[in-house]
Amino acid sequence: MNNFLKIIGAVTIINIVSRVFGFLREVIIGYQYGSSHVADSIFTAYTIPNFLYLVVGGAFTTAVITIYNRETTDRALFVKQSFTIVLLTVSIMTIVMLAFTNPIMDMFNQAKDEDGKLSQSDLELAKNLYYWMMPSSILLVLSSWYSGLLNANHKFHLSSFAILIYNAVFLLIAVVLSNIETIDAVGYGISALVSAIIMIYFLIVGYRKMGSYKVGFSFERNMASKQLWVIILPMMLGGATIQLYALLQRVFAGMLSEGAVAAVNYASRLMQFPQAILITAVTTVIFPILSKKEAENDHASIKSLYSKGLHYLLLLLYPVTIYSYFYAENLIQVVYQRGNFDEVSTAITTPVMAIFCLSMYFLAANMYITRFYYAKGDSIAPVIFSLINVFVVNIAVIMLLVDKYGAEAIAWGTLVSSVTNFIMLIVYAAYKYDLKMGIFSKELQFFRAVPPMIIITIVLYYSSKFLIFDNRYITFIISLVIFSAVVVGSYLLFGVKEVKEFSDKLKRKFLK
Repeated sequence: MNNFLKIIGAVTIINIVSRVFGFLREVIIGYQYGSSHVADSIFTAYTIPNFLYLVVGGAFTTAVITIYNRETTDRALFVKQSFTIVLLTVSIMTIVMLAFTNPIMDMFNQAKDEDGKLSQSDLELAKNLYYWMMPSSILLVLSSWYSGLLNANHKFHLSSFAILIYNAVFLLIAVVLSNIETIDAVGYGISALVSAIIMIYFLIVGYRKMGSYKVGFSFERNMASKQLWVIILPMMLGGATIQLYALLQRVFAGMLSEGAVAAVNYASRLMQFPQAILITAVTTVIFPILSKKEAENDHASIKSLYSKGLHYLLLLLYPVTIYSYFYAENLIQVVYQRGNFDEVSTAITTPVMAIFCLSMYFLAANMYITRFYYAKGDSIAPVIFSLINVFVVNIAVIMLLVDKYGAEAIAWGTLVSSVTNFIMLIVYAAYKYDLKMGIFSKELQFFRAVPPMIIITIVLYYSSKFLIFDNRYITFIISLVIFSAVVVGSYLLFGVKEVKEFSDKLKRKFLK
């Protein structure tokens, strides 16, 4: 068990470092291009390749692991079958997306210039970037397939390290090429393709060294190949929720003025950074335990994991949400404001960031709750809830507010729809599976956390009003000190059980 936890810890650290490189790429784009049409074009061109990678690649990874590990599967044949299916599927998707480049780019770039016409130079830049980035979709999805095989053979470090290599190389090459005058922003497109080639090469070498089944082509159809599609299709829909948000955000932001796409991207990336790290850490540790408990029909433990997990997420993310909301401007200044990302860019991005932050807990909780639905073998209900909220609630809120609030309406759409999705998930889980969140659980001292949360809110509100200095870094450091002190102090003062237990463990460890 200790070795298992060490592996999880190592993989989690690699994932965090990888996310840091990915986030640094956004920061550097801000430094180079600010909230201009050039930044909009880079983010727009990468939207669809990234969507296919995360949604299609993620679904294939999970499905391949599931079928590969079954005792009835002919693994040698299945490796060839699944490789053929993955390659053909993503290749067809990529070719179709390239064939419809013009209408796709027109859809994502509907912002008007001062004369009321589309800016052709910016549209051409977006197309050039798209031509470079889109072919990388094939390599990215195939990389996900190789990662699935490596994970099925317990080579977790290789698949995680491959993503780290991809983000690090993407960042390095993009920075170098974009500073060459004749290449400029197109360097990000070239970098996307080159880094994908390097990543898949690393995975192929790792897989071959493992000495497992050979990769090749097979068009033979059997039960395993049919089951692959049965598993993949609902997973694509279920795993696409957050990515569909991103896709729709790009579409609506593309209808607004210059810099709207960039502002939404900068704000959402900064909001997702702490949320992604925390939810990755929680789900990585809890989900394997959950799967085991479900197999053992240990419903009492499953209920406990459900309520405790949502409670822990609230204890972790509520303070981060409040801090990010009140200090949104300072965070934008510290993280992004340098180079071409000036005060104007900060002014555009800050209100969008503040609203996005309010959805942090709900997006994380929705992802967490969905894991319990999957463990119960129910992939339909969360998909239906997601589709209703992404395509009905989200779009309705945006359309209602966009004329008055501009880019902020996009953040409001995400917030409202993530809240309604959360309500649907917890109500149905309570009704169907008798799973209740912390507030309704007798075993958790949920209401002990309420007074600290009120104190955290009040202290951070007043500190954000009166402890603001001319130097943004001094403001940032002091705000972090206040944040840390009030969170830890208030949780301990009111005897929040989970924090006290963690504190006691640290004391025992350091007093040895």
